[in-house]
Amino acid sequence: MSELQDQWRPSASLGVIAMSVMLPTIMEVLDTTMANVALPHMAGNLSASQDEATWVLTSYLVANAIILPMTGWLSVRLGRKRFLMACVVLFTLASAMCGAAVSMPMLILARVLQGAAGGALQPLSQAILMESAPPAKRGMAMAIFGMGVVVAPIIGPVVGGWLTDNYSWRWMFFINLPIGVLALFMCQTFIEDPPYLAAAREKIGAVDYVGFGFMALWLATLQIVLDKGQQENWFETPWIAWFSAVSLLSMIAFIVWELRAKYPIVNLRVLKNVNFATGTAMMTLLGMVLYATITLQPLFLQYLLGYSALDSGLALSPRGVGALASMVLVGRLIGKADSRLLIGCGFAILALTSFHFAGVSLEITQAYFTMPNVIMGLSLGFIFVPLTTTALGGLPQDQMGNASGIFNLMRNIGGGIGISIVTTMISRGAQSHQNLLAQNMFAANPRFQELFHGVAGYMAHVFDPVQAQHKALGVLGALLGQQASLLAYIDNFRFLGVLSLVCIPGVFIMRRARKASADVPMH
Repeated sequence: MSELQDQWRPSASLGVIAMSVMLPTIMEVLDTTMANVALPHMAGNLSASQDEATWVLTSYLVANAIILPMTGWLSVRLGRKRFLMACVVLFTLASAMCGAAVSMPMLILARVLQGAAGGALQPLSQAILMESAPPAKRGMAMAIFGMGVVVAPIIGPVVGGWLTDNYSWRWMFFINLPIGVLALFMCQTFIEDPPYLAAAREKIGAVDYVGFGFMALWLATLQIVLDKGQQENWFETPWIAWFSAVSLLSMIAFIVWELRAKYPIVNLRVLKNVNFATGTAMMTLLGMVLYATITLQPLFLQYLLGYSALDSGLALSPRGVGALASMVLVGRLIGKADSRLLIGCGFAILALTSFHFAGVSLEITQAYFTMPNVIMGLSLGFIFVPLTTTALGGLPQDQMGNASGIFNLMRNIGGGIGISIVTTMISRGAQSHQNLLAQNMFAANPRFQELFHGVAGYMAHVFDPVQAQHKALGVLGALLGQQASLLAYIDNFRFLGVLSLVCIPGVFIMRRARKASADVPMH
């Protein structure tokens, strides 16, 4: 890396640059999570089934996943500033199309365009912040970036639920228009390309169509399998099995091709860096825990405790408060404390809060979730900021865009895998627990007889004796299902706690963060 590249600094202040790139990032992350709570409203308004409505999410995620790892290559090919502005324009226009959609196919097409534009916004923002900040301030820069990536998914369902309940689901997309215009103006005014991009553009070579084809096939089939697997009973459905096989084979072909290609569309050689490879693996697991928790808690509160969609979203919101506070604190600690120690503490706290949630019952109040969610938010800040700076901070600047695309892709893939695992565990676990609990519901069990006669006696005040007994069996069957579901949720929270603990050994593999080196070749 040349001396000029080492010494380059943008003319605008880091704070202004951070605001410029965070606007489109927050816009994109919010849109990813807000749509979840409004699917029934979209389906009803556009005369579509619930299955058709889920393609509003799947189409976005597929397009998003395909673009994410290509971000580094496209930013060199087109210029980082120009590419960022193009993505903001396309995302904003696609948002307007989503809000104005008059049919489900039109909405899905708009979501594909939105996902393609949105996929590049996070890694572009991350790369711009990392290369614009001097090494001493990269921790604070990543703290600012983390506010959007960690906090936005938490407040997204709250904002989406409020807009849907009080106005219309269309406003989830229309609110992007003023944000997009402001983001475009700020990017045009304050963002500039580093000098090495011009030199890198001359060396980029021909378009890697084969690599792109393998990557698109791998990510598209993977996302569809993760999204539809539980719905379609996983590998018992032939097309799920075929899609899984195609996804696995195309992933292997993609990796082999990219490692051998002279001008790869995604430079996987960056994984030779120990910190980046380890950090990417840990970020994948963090994505699993983060997105699985965001999925589990609202489901538990709504289906077992009877919360509304908005109230369940509000129960999650304290996590955002904790994350905001820790992002600022950890941003100041980076450079003063060993980042690996912060990461280890963060995962330990995340594990403890997950095990705390494994103590849920049907008698708990909202307070049971409030403070632990604040603490969980604190742990996310202790993980995300130092993990990002340690993983990316030791890479050459000309690899920031490529590495950031891979880093963000693996977090999203981890999130998709995590959501699929916990939804499957809830469904299958509830069935398994129900079978075990039902073994205690027999006539010779005195505890069952006592409960049955108590409920039947209560029902006898309203119904005749025969009906009262039938009603009592129905009530006990419902209680059985409720208890089985509760045990399945407990299993899930314990699983996430164990998953968090699994990440801690990665701390001992990583090396202390140091100044960027050129140990990763640029092709």
